[in-house]
Amino acid sequence: MALHSELKFRRDLIRKAMADNNIDAALITCNTNLLYTCGQIISGYIYIPINSPAILFIKRPNTIRGEQVEHIRKPEQIVELLESRGIPAPTRLMLEGDEIPFTEYQRLAALWADADVVNGTPYMRQVRTIKTDLELNLFRRAGQSHVKAYSRIPDCYKEEMTDLEFSIEIERIMRQEGNLGIFRIFGRSMEIFMGSILAGDNATEPSPYDFALGGAGLNASIPVGLSGKRLTPGTSVMVDMGGNFNGYMSDMSRVYSIGDLPQKAYDAHQVCLDISHELSETAKPGTVCSEMYDKALKMVSDAGFADCFMGTRQQAKFIGHGLGLEINELPVIAKNSNMELAPNMVLALEPKIVLPGVGPVGVENTWIVTEEGLECTTRSPEGIIKL
Repeated sequence: MALHSELKFRRDLIRKAMADNNIDAALITCNTNLLYTCGQIISGYIYIPINSPAILFIKRPNTIRGEQVEHIRKPEQIVELLESRGIPAPTRLMLEGDEIPFTEYQRLAALWADADVVNGTPYMRQVRTIKTDLELNLFRRAGQSHVKAYSRIPDCYKEEMTDLEFSIEIERIMRQEGNLGIFRIFGRSMEIFMGSILAGDNATEPSPYDFALGGAGLNASIPVGLSGKRLTPGTSVMVDMGGNFNGYMSDMSRVYSIGDLPQKAYDAHQVCLDISHELSETAKPGTVCSEMYDKALKMVSDAGFADCFMGTRQQAKFIGHGLGLEINELPVIAKNSNMELAPNMVLALEPKIVLPGVGPVGVENTWIVTEEGLECTTRSPEGIIKL
């Protein structure tokens, strides 16, 4: 499918969601949704009427031209330009209420004072949950690049390294393999640089961010991930680097050891592998996300590791999440998530255990939901690799 047809198809998916909710127009301005609907990032807006072609209103860059393109300095010009095209004012308008600042939301809502304005963020996230064939191919390609980069990680290690020095070398090979570097996350409450390297007891450190595991971070301004401590024998290192190679986020975690670990670490790691295998073998369209979580919790409880599953002092209450243009899309594999898996969803499964005095173990892979089950895009050795 050519890009033009692909983008029209995506916009039509949005129009269907609009029609189902009696919305006759959408005004979209956030980067992720612009990328989804336009195929590029602009400073401006895309206006999607329910029954006519979408129009781009662009402030920057000034080089884009086309029949459905208007260049503006401020959003107030949109109303007049739509009138000049004979497009009626909306009666029910969709804005990205969970994503744009309150002041901007008010300003955009005031463009059509008589319109009923609704929060379109849930609808956009729901639409983006089911991927197109083009998107799925991008995920598969991203997975290949992700795996190739991870295959080079053992060569990054040198004795006496700190977790920061190790991370710098891994970041370098990720970039060499094509990683774009940016790590898009939904919501204002999480920030991280490329991904997470967690070594030893730093994995037990709670973080204010809702990631699977925390870490103290290097500075109070970004309190998550590596802490600058030296890698020491008898401890584990988990590499969880975001795989943004083409805009779509691949997710993958692997565990490395500095020398040998206690047998308990290998046992705990195997429990995580068993959980990942069980979920990936039994999940299929129609599987309820909460049932996957409950099954994982039972398995880890039966194995005696419930008190350190997904953290110790602070435990994450999920074991997987959707992937897309952002790292935390729908669905969420959590206790109270009643969403069912559907074909062409993409998700990460990440059962992880943290052992005080040793560090994190576990695995994370990216999976595509197919009609038959789950397809892994990050297939590579999952055992603990000794450095």
